[in-house]
Amino acid sequence: MALDRWIALVFVLLCLVYGYAAFFTLDDLLPPFMQRNPVWPSTFPKILAVIGVLSGMVVLLGLEKAAPDTAKEPEINYRRLTEYKLGQALVLLGLMVAYALALRPLGFLLSTFAFLTLGAALLGERRFMILLPVAALATGGVWYLVQEVLGIFLSPLPRIF
Repeated sequence: MALDRWIALVFVLLCLVYGYAAFFTLDDLLPPFMQRNPVWPSTFPKILAVIGVLSGMVVLLGLEKAAPDTAKEPEINYRRLTEYKLGQALVLLGLMVAYALALRPLGFLLSTFAFLTLGAALLGERRFMILLPVAALATGGVWYLVQEVLGIFLSPLPRIF
């Protein structure tokens, strides 16, 4: 089986586990007044699980492939995995983990700005005069939407002990 199908199989299995949690475990402890709501906290995870399983099955069954007469060599060859920018991808994953760990101590604004700036620089953006204002606007815009529009508290600045 090709590498893309193995990845799709793992993705489908993860979506099935996620879907099981969304359909059968998330709503067990809902208070009675919320059980009559049309939209529950598990609604979006249920939709994500179904879409994930369907899209993974499309790849797993090969429905996205071109006609056999126009078939070409796959874009990702697992035998040449060392020729890809694997280090860059791993550093970006590490940066994501560091961002998640830095959210509480550094606050949303500083950690998100740093993540966007470092991530873009890692991926090759060198125009810092454009990158820094865009990262600042994106960070501030997301914070404003979540904090003020949705009413979800995000600690904007570092916590002082």
